[in-house]
Amino acid sequence: MSDHHHHHHHQHSNTTFNSVNTAFYIGIALNLLFVVIEATTGFITNSLALIGDAGHNLSDVFSLILSLLAIRLLKVKNNDKYTYGYRKATIVTALVNAIVLLIVIVGIAYEAIVRLGKQQPIEGKTVIIVASIGIAINFITALLFMRNKDHDLNVKSAYLHLMADAAISVGVVISGVIILYTGWFWVDSIISLVIVVVVAVGTWRLLSESLRLTLDGVPENVDLKKVRNVFTSIADVKEVHHIHVWALSTTENALTAHVSVAENKSFAELEQIKHKLKHALEQQNIQHATLEFEHEHEQCANKTIPPC
Repeated sequence: MSDHHHHHHHQHSNTTFNSVNTAFYIGIALNLLFVVIEATTGFITNSLALIGDAGHNLSDVFSLILSLLAIRLLKVKNNDKYTYGYRKATIVTALVNAIVLLIVIVGIAYEAIVRLGKQQPIEGKTVIIVASIGIAINFITALLFMRNKDHDLNVKSAYLHLMADAAISVGVVISGVIILYTGWFWVDSIISLVIVVVVAVGTWRLLSESLRLTLDGVPENVDLKKVRNVFTSIADVKEVHHIHVWALSTTENALTAHVSVAENKSFAELEQIKHKLKHALEQQNIQHATLEFEHEHEQCANKTIPPC
């Protein structure tokens, strides 16, 4: 029965993995196609709002590729040179992605401000049509991730990102409608600046979090206070110190800690304590925990906790 359950779980895991892979491939293809359409139309119609939104949708493609890479790298086996595998590459990619995006949006913002003083004709109807296609593509792509969004942080991130992008494309449509009926061409620059602000907020979060993970800081989804409470909630644990938490990838976190226990604990009892701790730590987004047990008198000898 146990073997059957394991086989069923493994089969379900592979089915989910394949389903998510397919969603990412379709999402990347659709968004990349739309970026080409939107950027080309933006240059032809002289619409900075469309060009700006194309840059934002290009960030979607990078985001989807990054998430797909993170999921696929979890399947890559460790080796003698990379004992953690290639998981960290997802963090480095996120950092590079964030830096490139910030450079792009600074350029778009500069161009939008320069254009505010110039009345340049823009085809409002074309802007409406292209942006409407963007709403449809972002919404349809988001639906592909809906089923698995609660099972993986990368999938959930992609889902929320795409739904937000659909809303931004609505803003571009509003720009086109206003231009079409009023002839206020400066609205294009205003909408461009609004898009820049929205993208900048998301990009700044990506930059700060990826930089923190690159420097082995505590991941955003880990509360160190709650992690410490996990240890103190176990009756046999006297004290915990030398806690280190860092990210192995954008989806997996690791921890090392020294755990103080009573001197009369047997090897079997220590194994039970370790099992309880690791299970509880998984609920706090710690997937890999390395625990070193020591007796209270060892702490006193090392003067790690006063008084002794």
